[in-house]
Amino acid sequence: MNALLPVALPTPPSDLHTPPFGLSLSKPSPEASVQALAPWQQYICDACGYIYNEADGDPDGGLAPGTRYADIPDDWACPLCGVTKADFTPYTPPSLDALRASIQGSAPVATRGAAGVVIVGAGRAGWQMAEALRALDADLPITVVTACAGDVYDKPMLSIAMARSTALDQLVKESGAAAAARLNVRLLSHTHAVRICADTQQLRTTRGVLRFDRLVLAHGAQANLPAALPAALCWRINHLAAYQRLRAALGDTPKDVTIVGAGLIGSELANDLALGGHRITLLDVQAEPLARWSAEGAGGQLLDAWKDLAIHFVGGVQVAQLEQLAGRYRITTTCGQRFAADQVIAAAGLATPPRLAQSAGLKWDNGIAVDPANLKTSNELIHAMGDCIAINGQPSRFIEPIARQARAIAADICGTTPAPYEPRAAVVRVKTTSRPLTLH
Repeated sequence: MNALLPVALPTPPSDLHTPPFGLSLSKPSPEASVQALAPWQQYICDACGYIYNEADGDPDGGLAPGTRYADIPDDWACPLCGVTKADFTPYTPPSLDALRASIQGSAPVATRGAAGVVIVGAGRAGWQMAEALRALDADLPITVVTACAGDVYDKPMLSIAMARSTALDQLVKESGAAAAARLNVRLLSHTHAVRICADTQQLRTTRGVLRFDRLVLAHGAQANLPAALPAALCWRINHLAAYQRLRAALGDTPKDVTIVGAGLIGSELANDLALGGHRITLLDVQAEPLARWSAEGAGGQLLDAWKDLAIHFVGGVQVAQLEQLAGRYRITTTCGQRFAADQVIAAAGLATPPRLAQSAGLKWDNGIAVDPANLKTSNELIHAMGDCIAINGQPSRFIEPIARQARAIAADICGTTPAPYEPRAAVVRVKTTSRPLTLH
């Protein structure tokens, strides 16, 4: 793809000793040839786990496909969590042989029972948890239970996929089955966790009962649904399968789409769908988009960037009713305004489902309450991480902490040197490609 190709040049006149048009005919240095022919490398963000592939680059971040890591400017930021190039290290997808080789000669890990570790959830948190455990113990039994297929993908990329013209089959980085085989993990896909029997150390699922020595809850949060929006009439885009169905419903012709909620997800989706050719009505109870960051002027910046896009923002309104009429939808607000749409998306924040935590009697505080250092719940044998947890009542809903949370839990489960998790103020990358924002 990037091999050096010969360029045909006109023969210079005999009385000249320099090539025409100022072109140099000198051969490329051996170092340049080696660089051009070297295999593409991958680098992982130590903060959030995002993998930069030199072959793909980061077009939205100004890095064309084929940009080598060495050529990335120092002020480039991770597209998921906003840290800099200095927080990336070389990455090779771990294999069992490599893991066993790295473990040889190190201190033995704590002995686990035959049941091993059960992880509920196969999003970014679930798979990072599996990798962190496998990095410390090549033989620990690990079972991942997930209601979806378990495919590995970057969920934040769903909100910019249409602007990038990303095909649906390109969103998956690795199938769940392939990831499970690579890590020697038992994957129970399309399986719902129903109940935790804490006293008998069992997880009841729709495919039977699983015993566990340790349990990690990484099932995330679900899209909040305002009372006025019936679930059967609107989309909630919080995972790949729902996004794929929405794309199929939108088809290839421009549609009228109403999005309820102009926070982070709603604003990103509005931007992306408008760039994909759709006409967007964006409703919110606040006067501007991204009202959480009003002090940083985020809403005004977005509205300015959207002047030339088919995005109609209506602030200060609350939805009173959503109904289906003749194959389309009509939204009525409490102040009497009406909006027609081909599709309606609810983007009114996230809420942690309490059912599993309640079944185990876990402490709850605006999410599953965990110890800040090791992410243990009120049950010594159960950890939790990612979107479903709360630390001192504050939910953890960003990408950046997940890798650090996984390392803290893995160290605690495997009995190795503690790797305490430290909550940090999040840097938020708003992936509105018309005007990307970095907020705090």
